Amino acid sequence: MKRFLLMFVAAAALISAQTTKIPRMPGGKPNFAGVWAGPAFTHIVGPGDTDTPRVTNFDRSKMAPFQPGAQAKFLQPPTGDPRHDDPTELCLPDGHPREALAPYAQQIVQTPDSIVFLYEYMHFFRVIPIGKPHPADVDLTFMGNSVAKWDGDTLVIDTIGLKEWTLSASNGWHSDALHTIERLRHIDATTLSYEFTIDDPKIFTKPWSQEFQMKLHPTWSLLEQVCEENNRCQGGNCSSSK
Repeated sequence: MKRFLLMFVAAAALISAQTTKIPRMPGGKPNFAGVWAGPAFTHIVGPGDTDTPRVTNFDRSKMAPFQPGAQAKFLQPPTGDPRHDDPTELCLPDGHPREALAPYAQQIVQTPDSIVFLYEYMHFFRVIPIGKPHPADVDLTFMGNSVAKWDGDTLVIDTIGLKEWTLSASNGWHSDALHTIERLRHIDATTLSYEFTIDDPKIFTKPWSQEFQMKLHPTWSLLEQVCEENNRCQGGNCSSSK
């Protein structure tokens, strides 16, 4: 029994030591501030480690079943017109949650009352209050209306008010009823777990979730990114290679 108690105390002390290693705000809450390689970066392990950007989509095998008739809405066939097939080719916004999966860096700025996401792609941003409710009347926008709260050391971000748009690259269209929940927590001091829950009752029969990871890069800074510069899809003509 004594040995068991000693082992229990040692394990508890180890867990406590591990949890104190993550960066924290002066008030004790986890601090997510920094420039991160988002979920769309591939982290290669081994000699010559690098971060290779690629488009990351939600995994269709993790998605819930479709509502009757909704699959055709979600998987709209391509028409050859980017204004329908993928309006981002015309420099329209990715929107939420697709922006979070873009193959670019993103910076998090945090205060006790809010968390701010600065996206390198098109310089979009989200200013999210912590501990406040959604407003009573929410307009439909590309990025939606987001509020956050703490669940222990996990920050839970709730987003509504999203206009009908693409869920992620090549992953179909969501409806204007989309409601997302993001759960952000430290795995260690330089790695975040970033879990999305997708709840779209017009498209799916139930909510479903997928987890991604983000890596901290202290030497990175956000670069200028101008979508219209050298844009080859002006006017919806994406066939030109010059």
